Amino acid sequence: MKIKRITAQDETLRQFLAAGEESLQGYEEQVRAIAEQIKARGDQAVLEYTCRFDGPVDESNMLVSEDEFDEAYDLVDDEYLNAIRNAIDNITAFHNRQLKNSWMEPDERGNILGQLHRPLQRVGIYVPGGTAAYPSSVLMNAIPAQVAGVPQIAMVSPPDSKGKMNPYTLVAAYELGLEEVYKMGGAQAIFALAWGTGKVPKVDLISGPGNIYVTLAKKMVYGDVNIDMLAGPSEILIIADQQADPAYVAADLMSQAEHDVLARSILVTPDAALLDKVESELERQVMKLSRRDMILEALERNGAFIITHDIQEACEVANLIAPEHLELMVEAPFDLISLIHHAGAIFMGKYTPEPVGDYFAGPNHILPTGGTARFYSPVTVDTFTKTSSLIYYSRQGIQEDADHIIKLATVEGLTAHANSVRVRKGSD
Repeated sequence: MKIKRITAQDETLRQFLAAGEESLQGYEEQVRAIAEQIKARGDQAVLEYTCRFDGPVDESNMLVSEDEFDEAYDLVDDEYLNAIRNAIDNITAFHNRQLKNSWMEPDERGNILGQLHRPLQRVGIYVPGGTAAYPSSVLMNAIPAQVAGVPQIAMVSPPDSKGKMNPYTLVAAYELGLEEVYKMGGAQAIFALAWGTGKVPKVDLISGPGNIYVTLAKKMVYGDVNIDMLAGPSEILIIADQQADPAYVAADLMSQAEHDVLARSILVTPDAALLDKVESELERQVMKLSRRDMILEALERNGAFIITHDIQEACEVANLIAPEHLELMVEAPFDLISLIHHAGAIFMGKYTPEPVGDYFAGPNHILPTGGTARFYSPVTVDTFTKTSSLIYYSRQGIQEDADHIIKLATVEGLTAHANSVRVRKGSD
């Protein structure tokens, strides 16, 4: 296995980071062509693309039926049901703590200022599918929307080659009470949600990760609707000290490498001796894993071992990369929190591997990627809400503040603004 070894001060680090930025021009042309067809032909185009890229679906079965939900329950085991229900409880409890209260506050003159927090009315959630099962993505999209109070949630997910939805995904949706589930994926599903078709009413926001076509489609519709974020390939960065267990480090690096050959797995450490141990563990453990070919390719293409002078410099490297998942596999992880400024989610200690966040702990696993943790946040309840400002002025308030407001409006040359205040000044 050939994993890049880089010194933090080396220009090679910058080159490694830049190498992940692949050209999107070819993809953009394809997505734009799909957009034109959805705008022109609506459901007919959606169904054509679904049949071409995924599986046979027509107008009669685009929307998942009650019988299909029932069939899905027959195909999953009780152990899965127990796991998904416990995960729902944890994720719901975590997101309930994020709810904001509307507020109003009067001052001594009788003016009242405040904010109203309201849920969006209709959102679309995208769940990857086809040959894979991602029931966890159902939970991470739908639960914060439900906690926010969104009354209408439309879920889309691509069917398999037989036109069937994954039973684990369908059961996760049904456990949350989602009834509007469409068998469609890719860019065509994003455009259908954003603009509406005969079968699919348009939404106000689209949430959920997908492939490059989904990401580019979300970018294209932003402004017509809101989106959660633009997600790229998955990534993990592990800061490890000399106390780190190389078996744990190797296992966690591979947990992201199995997503995609473009996924990034990065170990940052001041302990050079750790690298050989981790590499030996990677070679040993990967042979037991079902996606070993993908893991090996991802590690060789986008994996890196970065050597630093000390743990503080390791944190500086982490901030430069701003990873989606950051593991602090060090003796005193809480001591490093103040040094970390950019990360989607931070996993602390040797017993907190990234998958506990992906599936079960409670925080959302839809996280900023590709360095966007510098300015993006994970999906939260706030993703599915909007805020309106409340302003009430009393007679005393407008009289006392009128001259200030008129002056500011006049400076900007907006005499009608000034006039709307002036006519109230001193009036009954």
